Amino acid sequence: MFKIMKADDAVKLIPDGAVIGLNSFVALAHPEKIHDAITRSYRLTSHPKRLTMVSACGFGTFDPDRSAEVYIREGAVSRIICGHFGAMPSTKRLVLKNRFEAYNIPLGPMSHAIRAQAGGHDGYLTKFGIGLYVDPRIEGPGLNEISTDDSFVKLVEFQGEEHLFYRLPPFDIAIIKASSVDGLGNITFEDEYCSIDALAIAQLTKRNHGKVIVQVDRVRHEFSRPRDVVIPAMLVDAVVVSPPGDEKDSRSTLSGEIHVPPAHMQYWFERLEEENSVGYSRERSDDSADIIGKRAVKELKRGDIVNIGFGIPEKVCSYAAVNGIIQDITLTVESGGCGGLPASGVNFGAMIGADMVCDMASQFDFYDGGGLDITFMGALEMDARGNVNSHRSADYAAGIGGFGNITSATRNVIFCLTFNTKGLDVSEQDGVVTINQEGSIPKIVENVRSISFSGDMARKKGQRVLYVTERCVFELKPEGLTLVEVYPGIDAQKDIFDRLPFKVIDGRKDMQDREKSPEEL
Repeated sequence: MFKIMKADDAVKLIPDGAVIGLNSFVALAHPEKIHDAITRSYRLTSHPKRLTMVSACGFGTFDPDRSAEVYIREGAVSRIICGHFGAMPSTKRLVLKNRFEAYNIPLGPMSHAIRAQAGGHDGYLTKFGIGLYVDPRIEGPGLNEISTDDSFVKLVEFQGEEHLFYRLPPFDIAIIKASSVDGLGNITFEDEYCSIDALAIAQLTKRNHGKVIVQVDRVRHEFSRPRDVVIPAMLVDAVVVSPPGDEKDSRSTLSGEIHVPPAHMQYWFERLEEENSVGYSRERSDDSADIIGKRAVKELKRGDIVNIGFGIPEKVCSYAAVNGIIQDITLTVESGGCGGLPASGVNFGAMIGADMVCDMASQFDFYDGGGLDITFMGALEMDARGNVNSHRSADYAAGIGGFGNITSATRNVIFCLTFNTKGLDVSEQDGVVTINQEGSIPKIVENVRSISFSGDMARKKGQRVLYVTERCVFELKPEGLTLVEVYPGIDAQKDIFDRLPFKVIDGRKDMQDREKSPEEL
């Protein structure tokens, strides 16, 4: 039987050593009232402690002094199993200092493992991950020296083929953010931007005889329609009520209460970027992201079903809205949204004018099945074999998120990255690109630090892979990495070939020859 209680009382349900399943997506769906109560309890009593936090998508707010980051930093957490650390600025750096065990499992297998284990299975079996960092023969999911538990990802043979078996620890506690609780204890998500894997997390927790704690915005006095209920009362133990702040317009737009027509999407995209600039800032102030976005958007075709990643690729959304093709494609996001325009920054995971929002595991069923026509993703590094590292730098471990599943299963993969970083200053005028200053850190390297995307596997599958930078475009071809396009204003020798740590094929002559008539040749 559920009970409405204060956050401080709900936290008393969490025992020391608990495994907590969190239903958050990057900076969305945070039950901050409950996280704040955990911080207060730990400071006053040193309990709960030795916690294991499990989240397929991450659970930060881009602010190190909010939400779970505070009690993680103060020592309440001993282990984190997470798909993405990108919105957790202090946590992702503490990982590499061995402050706690940290494991990075791709978002898709985590979501599918939660659903599978909720259904009584031992875990989730898939070919995805073979040849990537998570493969135990390469690195495995551990991110630091003390993360040596090898039970989360196993290499197994099934029907004569290699697979990976993903398994998560059973949940003792579920912590979920929702919109309303009705008089019976049923939980609805009418104002939420995504439901993620809320039902499966609650089911898995109950399978382990654990407690489900839900933070809601309000108590509803009318009963909910059965199809509107995401978590039924039989799965709920504690409800914490915390009315939201004054953000009606944004919430209504992103939750779908107000359905935004295509002609208004760019207005809302820019407005939301401005509203949510606090706590989240873009490092780049030059024109490089715009140059990349304008070039990358040319790869879109009418009728395409699309996924667009975080960071520079978000510019593709903006230019798709500006040039009008947004009306002729279907955009999707990992959290479950289909149709509309993905929001950016702290709202990444929400959609402006979505047609439908499904559970995240169902979205990854679609992705893993090859449902996408094209995807645009960022990259920390790329190398001579076409491999990409999107999840780990020298200073922090951001996590792979949904990047791995999407790039391994999509027919056309467009990576959006600058040639180098830290100090890069590029401008563009009338289509001519000028490099005012080179960055001090190269992003095109001999060998990537960690493999998020395998060029060898992509060639075997016959995927079309482009690497769009602010000065040129490379393509991964059967014969190797090939330069296929140089922008006006760029000196190919000085600005590209002399700055590469390896040789690439110059495919521009071949392209020009194909455009000529037989007589010209």
